[in-house]
Amino acid sequence: MSISTPNAISTPNTSPTITTDALIIGFGKGGKTLAAKLSAAGRKVVVAKASADMYGGTCINIGCLPSKSLILSAEQARRDGANSTPETREAAFEAAIKEKRRVTSMLRDKNYHKLADQDNITVITGRAHFTGPHSVEIATAEGPVAVTASKIFINTGATPRIPDIPGIHTTPGVYTSTGLMDLDDMPQRLVIIGSGFIGLEFASMFADFGTAVTVLQHNAEFLPREDADVAAAIRAQLEAQGVKFLFNADTKAIAPAADGGVRLSVAVKGMTRGASQACDSTPAGTGNAHTDITGATDTTTTTSPTSNPTDHATMSHVQTKPSDDGEPRFAEPAEARFCLTTDAVLVATGRTPNVEGLHLEAAGVELTERGAVKVDELLRTTAADIWALGDVNGGPQHTYISLDDYRVVWSQLNGSDRPYTVKDRKHVPSSTFLATPYSRVGLNEREAKAAGLDYVVKRLPVAAVPKAQVMRRPDGLMKAIVERNTGRILGAMLLSVESHEVINIVKLAMDLDAPASTLRDMVFTHPTIAEALNDLFA
Repeated sequence: MSISTPNAISTPNTSPTITTDALIIGFGKGGKTLAAKLSAAGRKVVVAKASADMYGGTCINIGCLPSKSLILSAEQARRDGANSTPETREAAFEAAIKEKRRVTSMLRDKNYHKLADQDNITVITGRAHFTGPHSVEIATAEGPVAVTASKIFINTGATPRIPDIPGIHTTPGVYTSTGLMDLDDMPQRLVIIGSGFIGLEFASMFADFGTAVTVLQHNAEFLPREDADVAAAIRAQLEAQGVKFLFNADTKAIAPAADGGVRLSVAVKGMTRGASQACDSTPAGTGNAHTDITGATDTTTTTSPTSNPTDHATMSHVQTKPSDDGEPRFAEPAEARFCLTTDAVLVATGRTPNVEGLHLEAAGVELTERGAVKVDELLRTTAADIWALGDVNGGPQHTYISLDDYRVVWSQLNGSDRPYTVKDRKHVPSSTFLATPYSRVGLNEREAKAAGLDYVVKRLPVAAVPKAQVMRRPDGLMKAIVERNTGRILGAMLLSVESHEVINIVKLAMDLDAPASTLRDMVFTHPTIAEALNDLFA
């Protein structure tokens, strides 16, 4: 048991019991910020974290920061040409993993001591579960610790959602984002199940390292919530990196492959030729052939050329039995079945609130239909004096939202006349760190149209931005939606180098209700990507 203060030292004959002002279950951005603030205000705080490997929360250990460290290393490998041969790829990947581990270890240690070194804070390493409305038991390596607290804050984050696919839990080489970011050896072939933004970040990153990447999408539309022109530009960028896409693809089973890799049985809807035999009835391909859909045609699948055409996952078509005349007989069912062989699989099908084992019912804390902790606009749960912050409450899954959740909670604890609420939160931006980053805030065109708004669309190719040319990064587009009569900025979509910085300027203008003319006429330094807003909003 890792207890950072002498307030509750266990003895061989007694199980320690702690009474405290506040208990924070979890060590994420919102919880750790709240713990420090409560401590500074003179409150006694206990922070319970299930694993010492996760001090500081998801972002610094297995999320935002390690993934961005690897993305930057991959970009460097691409620029330097280190992704061109197997030997240089392996060296670049090994160096990237080493640097990622250094960064996360350093940040984890700093986060731990930022709390544990304070006199008012006790950090306990162990898994917590409720035993009553204000009581929790923490299972530590040395035994259980009972904690009674006046106020309790749940900040346990989210965990990868794993689909119910036979073999997905037992087959070596199948990873979530956590495991894939900590491999010692780079996979030469990678299949990603899911084409959401997490999956696409990993697709872009591993393609830059030199891995042959194939993405399986269960329906026919790529990024269905984005505008068609933006989605097409993102897809084109990824395909230019060598990423392959297979749409209308459902993974039916996963098993070890004969070559030591992973074999997936994949059903693709809408194929004009195919069969429905089980994948294990036909030998899976074991060579390094280019991904091919033998005997099948379908406009929703792509087999675009890549820089490593011999390294992609092997796809073997499963045929029916021969007909009476000995010739292969192809049925034309609603779907065709293939065996896909690869070195590693990333399951990127979303994340779900991490509530397992908390025994929330013991405290009277209810869940939503989607499995998140049910909260109101003040982030209060259905139990008195218990709040939920961050991904666990079902809000947007961003570190900066967890931080803003802290503000919501603290505004209730510090005596504010009018607490800050979730409804006061404005215009949440997001960024996806692809080879060309994609950032957006507010409404896109399809959302503005669905809302019946009268708007104009502003567009600017990134190639028209001088700084983008200087940086040799001219790919992408900028798009903004502006209300016609008022000039109000409704939203912006930036597929551009440094978009993750520029989007915050647009958000600030929207928060301040500044019209588009404000950004059109603003004096920016030159040359910068930000000055492109002058032309975008012209």
